[in-house]
Amino acid sequence: MTDLPALMVAPNGARLTKADHPALPMTLAEIVACARDCHAVGADGLHLHLRDAQGGHLLDAGAYREAVEELTTQLPDMAVQITTEAVGKYDPPHQRQVALESGAPLVSASVRELCRDPDDITSTFYEDCAAQGIAIQHILYDRADGELLAKILPPELFTAPDLQLLFVLGRYAADQNSNPHDLDDFLDWMGAYDLSPDWAVCAFGQNETASLVYAAGLGGKCRVGFENARVHADGRVAKDNAERVKAVRDAINAS
Repeated sequence: MTDLPALMVAPNGARLTKADHPALPMTLAEIVACARDCHAVGADGLHLHLRDAQGGHLLDAGAYREAVEELTTQLPDMAVQITTEAVGKYDPPHQRQVALESGAPLVSASVRELCRDPDDITSTFYEDCAAQGIAIQHILYDRADGELLAKILPPELFTAPDLQLLFVLGRYAADQNSNPHDLDDFLDWMGAYDLSPDWAVCAFGQNETASLVYAAGLGGKCRVGFENARVHADGRVAKDNAERVKAVRDAINAS
């Protein structure tokens, strides 16, 4: 399996537009340019969301295949992870098809979204991905998602050292702002199952930097970018994604 990047940039997400920030990349050309700038200041991975002609969220295996090929041609040292996020638009069969047919070695998927289908179908999907060498990073929004993953993931995959997890901090907070110690319950959950996975954190809001520094200090990897926060730790609006990457990289190094 391909390891998770240490510092992945998530530059746009599924819902945001240039009305949210003028430097938010939406076209593939803009995403490539953004990725290049972020790689130059320390990002070694890209979390990829694509948009359709109207700027809406797009899950399409063919479009992903072309985008991943372009990104890896332009930036061969930068890992590319695709999303399977539903955004209320796609159902699990389509999400599974995109994961299996896009050609991407790294795929982000929410266990709670995929488990809208019966357990045996979801478990088989995870086995199929493993057989094809596709690394699924399981998105967990809370401890209940972790318990769902423990239930649905085949045991040999759940306890494997290359299990990939993403702990999301602050997504459902009242002000959609994270707290570094939101991570503690996830760490306790990992300890309860004696897991040593390849794990990372993303964090919403102004506390993104503090949350990622806390996670890195505990051995986690980090995902930073406009999908989760467009402001620095002091509340200033970032110029672009590269500025956020550099701020987080510098804060981790300083700690």
